[in-house]
Amino acid sequence: MLSRDIGVDLGTANVLVHVQGKGVVLNEPSVVAIDQLTKQVVAVGEEARQMLGRTPGNIVAIRPLREGVIADFEVTEIMLRHFIRKTLGKGLMARPRVMICVPAGITSVEQKAVREAAEACGVKHVDLIEEPKAAAIGAGLNIFEPSGSMVVDIGGGTTDIAVLSLGDVVTSASIRVAGDKLDEAIVRYIRKEYNLLIGERTAEELKKELATVYQGSRTGSTDVRGRDMMSGLPKTVTVHAEEMRSALQEPIEAIIAATKSVLEQTPPELAADIFDKGVVLTGGGALVDGLDKLMMHELQIPVHIADDPMSCVVVGTGMYIDSPYRRRIQSAPRTRSRRRRWW
Repeated sequence: MLSRDIGVDLGTANVLVHVQGKGVVLNEPSVVAIDQLTKQVVAVGEEARQMLGRTPGNIVAIRPLREGVIADFEVTEIMLRHFIRKTLGKGLMARPRVMICVPAGITSVEQKAVREAAEACGVKHVDLIEEPKAAAIGAGLNIFEPSGSMVVDIGGGTTDIAVLSLGDVVTSASIRVAGDKLDEAIVRYIRKEYNLLIGERTAEELKKELATVYQGSRTGSTDVRGRDMMSGLPKTVTVHAEEMRSALQEPIEAIIAATKSVLEQTPPELAADIFDKGVVLTGGGALVDGLDKLMMHELQIPVHIADDPMSCVVVGTGMYIDSPYRRRIQSAPRTRSRRRRWW
């Protein structure tokens, strides 16, 4: 039986899997829970995420990817094998071919770690594709025409910014400021202003339900529960949306500054195309309230949020696997010149 082609968005926060002919079949958190005494895997994915910050002493919930790269090789291998088996079933009749998304600024050593982790799962062949390229395809941009397109992919560990034309990256930047840094900024703000310790999950819920980065875009307040740093006892405080804007100011400014830097390096003809088309935001960070309005104000060009920003990268990977552009390059005769590969 022929093997299926699989596209994997190996994200810091979530892993999404696209199976050829089926679409996106898996979307689970990048978390693994392990019993430290027996070294056995207790849970993977959503079940493990529920354990973050709530495990007994012998069980630890691990996020094996940090800032877009593998922080724990063995746990990443366990997680990948679990998700591939969950996607295709335990009785694999043929080893699948896998294409994995990686950040634009990943080093050759980090690329090798991703390949080895996937190969250790028993896959037939591993290809890599840059996240902004996959995100642009998944967002519906025609990057194969001689016209400039710009995408800002704000994931969990990295923000990848790229200008693309004729199917390739023209200018790009990758910074390790994204969803996790936004959560950390909220944790720091609550600790500083209210002497209250909160966990990652509480910070993430605040980011989704209350946070805004554009003045007047969202109002309201919510109760936040945590541990009082003075007494050590549980405590509840009321936090307002405008406070979240102050909390997120530093990481958001870093993302906007990186976007401006890429625009400054863009050739004039492509910059004119981007002014007409606008910038497309993808990734979970694109859903932060008011971010598109703030970037439009700062960049002075149109900014759009993709229809399904969370799935753009993995959908684009699946589309690229079957694209005539990829098949044409793979079937082209080899030459002695070293040609840089983007897939």
